[in-house]
Amino acid sequence: MPGLSSLGGFGEIIADVGPLEKVVLVVLLVMSVISWAIILHKALQFRMITSESGRFLKTYRESRRFSLVASGAKRLRQSPLGRVYLAAYQELSAGGAPPPDVMDGAPEPGEEGISIDRLDSVQRAMRRVHSSEVERMERYLAFLATTASSGPFVGLLGTVVGIMNSFQAIGTQGSASLAVVAPGISGALVATAAGLAAAIPAVVGYNYFVGRVRHWTMEMDNFALELANLVERRLVRSTKPF
Repeated sequence: MPGLSSLGGFGEIIADVGPLEKVVLVVLLVMSVISWAIILHKALQFRMITSESGRFLKTYRESRRFSLVASGAKRLRQSPLGRVYLAAYQELSAGGAPPPDVMDGAPEPGEEGISIDRLDSVQRAMRRVHSSEVERMERYLAFLATTASSGPFVGLLGTVVGIMNSFQAIGTQGSASLAVVAPGISGALVATAAGLAAAIPAVVGYNYFVGRVRHWTMEMDNFALELANLVERRLVRSTKPF
């Protein structure tokens, strides 16, 4: 069968390559496997981020109470927007009497509200979570970048070694026939192909996920500004004299 013979031919090529070329191929195989694991992990992660953030925003837009939105955010731990909201809510609820719970309108007469200093602390809490969420989304992407940049060069090392083996075989055999140079050239080409096979998915995955990180970074920035405006409009005590 053609398929089995081609597989057997590929196995013979791998078996004929030198020790250093085999090390290169093993390194590229490990890099490729880890890269694909990261790609699948990040794809699942961003799928959950998109799904849970959509559910959180639906709760946030429809609810009129801070506490109800916080309850929903606690169930959606993969949403960076939900985590930013929880950071703000926990800071608002920390110490002293809780602020007014209704999200719309201005503070009613007699409601305690919060000070400008607490608003600043809320914004700092959101910035801390913003930074940690960006770090969480960027985790492992550095390995994809490393594989994308170094994979072809690692493959090139195997290519150079294979060509050197071919020249060495020519010198040993005293002949430049195809039977003499073919094993070294075949191993060199396999190393080149392995380097590209490891690098291409890594660079595509890296560029895609960096774009997703930028998207959600901008979404968190916009949401934090919107939430800060809401808190200031609804909860901050007026400093105007009566």
